[in-house]
Formats: sequence, structure tokens, C-alpha cells
Amino acid sequence: MTVKTTTELLYAKKYAQIKKELNEMNSVDLAELLEQFSQESMVILFRLIAKETAAEVFTNMNTERQQALISTFTEKELKDIFEDMFMDDTVDILEEMPANVVERILDVTDKETRSRINELLQYPQDSAGSIMTTEYVDLKKTMTVREAIAKIKRVGIDQETIYTCYVIENKKLLGIVTAKSLLLNEENVRIGDLMETHVISVRTHDDQEEVSKLFQKYRLISIPVVDTENCMVGIVTFDDAMEVYQEEMAEDIALMAAVQPSDDSYFGTSVFNHAKHRILWLLFLMLSATITGTIISRYEETISAIPLLVSFIPMLMDTGGNCGTQSSTLVIRGIATDEIRFGDLFKVAFKESRIALIVGAALALVNGLRIILMYQDPRLAILLGVSLMCTVYLAELIGCMLPLLAKKVHLDPAIMAAPLITTIVDTCSIMIYFAIATHLFAL
Repeated sequence: MTVKTTTELLYAKKYAQIKKELNEMNSVDLAELLEQFSQESMVILFRLIAKETAAEVFTNMNTERQQALISTFTEKELKDIFEDMFMDDTVDILEEMPANVVERILDVTDKETRSRINELLQYPQDSAGSIMTTEYVDLKKTMTVREAIAKIKRVGIDQETIYTCYVIENKKLLGIVTAKSLLLNEENVRIGDLMETHVISVRTHDDQEEVSKLFQKYRLISIPVVDTENCMVGIVTFDDAMEVYQEEMAEDIALMAAVQPSDDSYFGTSVFNHAKHRILWLLFLMLSATITGTIISRYEETISAIPLLVSFIPMLMDTGGNCGTQSSTLVIRGIATDEIRFGDLFKVAFKESRIALIVGAALALVNGLRIILMYQDPRLAILLGVSLMCTVYLAELIGCMLPLLAKKVHLDPAIMAAPLITTIVDTCSIMIYFAIATHLFAL
């Protein structure tokens, strides 16, 4: 169903047909469709959605549209939506809403739900506790397979996942049992005999990025969250881990482009905020670039003697910046996937130095031939060749080492990306270039 078709049906007031078409759509596609309409039309369409899928559609909409819908909901509609929503989704929405909206939502929830919400809201923003849900299937080790399946059928509809069940005794996590194990074993087998006791778990205050990496490493569907006493407090599911991964990737991309990360979408961020997020980094990089200008001004006599030297500065700086960016990008990716750690610093530096020698030699050879053909000046070809090799070597080393050093001091490695590395390499390449030129031409 397209926006055009829906608009035509709305105009013709064919609500029965719209309702039929909407309820045949996937909840994610439906959320995307509703977001393209004005608030008035969106509210009409949302109220035509079946009650069973309304909460899921609402969860998949962006914060701005969610807030617009909440402002039109009656108390009963608001209660129905949040009663059908999983706990972690409810908490995610509340974290994005203004205080008056949060207060209204909490007013329509029962005392037990409100208590669980408040508990989840108390965890640090980027912790495992902040993204976990308390809705999971718990079993006892004394249960039989028949009793376990009966419980799953009874309570599973309200749980985030039923594919992995958690065996608990006195709130302590003992092990896990998969739905596959329950279905493939005899009904009289005890859960204690089936459960896997070597469980991968996380603590409530573990960093959410590290939690998402565990999902990738061990190919998990969900992971239990325990407190310091190994008491079960909740689970993190695959979909929430992927959301964290996407958020972290978006943050890294922003930092690599020298832009302050923002939780808002591109169109949801005002022009002023976009400018504010960019200007601080740009000011820092602009002021840092004045160092390069200061260095060039110190070699005015060299430039006066051979003005042609100035024409090669952009090529040298761009090449150095590009090499540093290539190196840093690969290392940052390696850090993100846990392939590269700080202990690999010298191993990475040794590898990048060998790469730099090959790349530098190739670039120096091609550029040397160009200089000989265009200017018939061997000394100029040697100057550019040696400067290029030194610049590439230095850029590769800086590009691979800075992200690792940033990680060591608990900074985001993405900070040490293209803009910052380019600025550092530019300064170093100019110093190398003019130092070699001064000695080679005896100026």
C-alpha cells in the first residue's frame, strides 16, 4: 500500500478498505507508511490498525511521531498501547520523551509495571541494564519437559523471547534450556538434566557496546543479565543488541567526519544544532592548521629561491592525509571487531611500516618519472620521491598508532580519524619536505 493509494482512500473515506489493507501489512512497513502523513491523517490511520499490532507499529515509529500520537490518545488508548508493549521498548520510549509525557504514561500503568520501569530507568544510559528486558521465561531445574512446555504455553505470549529459557533457583542463574532441547526430548526428562550450565552472561553495569559484541562473537539470540551476586535480573535480546551496534556505528561515523554525535535523525535535527555539532571540531582543526602555515612562512627564502616547490605542497599533503586515513580506518575497524587490541601495537606498526615502504616506493617512482618528463630536473625528482616516501611512512604509522593509543586511554578510537590525522600529517609532511629541500638544494 502506497502513500498515494492511502491518500486517495482517505479522501474517499473508504475506511473499511483502508483497515483491511493496513492490517495485511508488516508492522515495520506500516510504521514507515504512517510517518509520511500529516498528524491528522496519521492519527486516523493509526486508529484503524488492529489492536493486536498497534503497540508493535507504535514501537517502530520515530520519537517525534510517537509524541504526536500520544498527544491525541485518550487515557484508555494510551493504557492499551503500553500494556501490549515489551518492557524494554517502553523504557526506550520513556527515555526519549519530555517529562510531562513520561508522567502521563506512568499514570496509566499499574503499580507493578511502574516499579519495573523505574528500576530499569535507574541504570546508567550505556549499560546492559538500560537495554535489558525483565520479560523472559524462567524454569526450575526440578521441572519436567512437559511442565516446562506447559509453562511456556501459559506465559510465553507476554515474554520477549521463548527460544531460550532460563533455569533459576533462589533468583540465582543456574543454566539455560533452548526450545529445541525441550521439543526433542522426552516429556518426563528433568530440566536439570537438559540445561546448559556454561552460560555466557553480562553484568547490569557492563558497557552496552561490549554486550553487542558478545552477540556477534557467540551468535546469541539473547543473553542473561545478572547482578554482582549472579542473581538474574533480565535479558538482552538480539534486536536490542543490533540497535546498540547501529547506534555505535553511527557515532563512530560522525566522529570520523569530525562531527559531534547526535541521537536525533538528520531531518529531525535543526539547522542550528547541525552547525553546533560541526563547528567545534572545525574550529579546532582550523586553528591546528595554522601550524602548517607558520612552518611554511619559516621557509620563505627557500620558496623565493625555487618558487616551483610550492606547487607540490598540495599533492604531498593530500597523499599523506589519504595514507593516514586508509591506515586509521582499517585499524579502527579492527578495534571495533576485536581483531586488533592495544597489545598488537608493535605488530600493527611493523606491518604498516612494510606496507608504507611498498606504497611509498611506488608513488615515489611514478612521481619521479613525471618530474623528469615535465621538468627535466633529477634533484627535484629526488626531493619529491624522498619526501613522499617519508610522508607515507610517517602517515601510515600515525594512522595505525593513534586509534590504539586513544583506545588505551579510554577515548573513542574514531576520534583519531581522517580530519585529525590529516592535520597532523600535513604539519609533519611540510616539515620533512622543506627540510630535505633546504639540504638538497643547499639553500
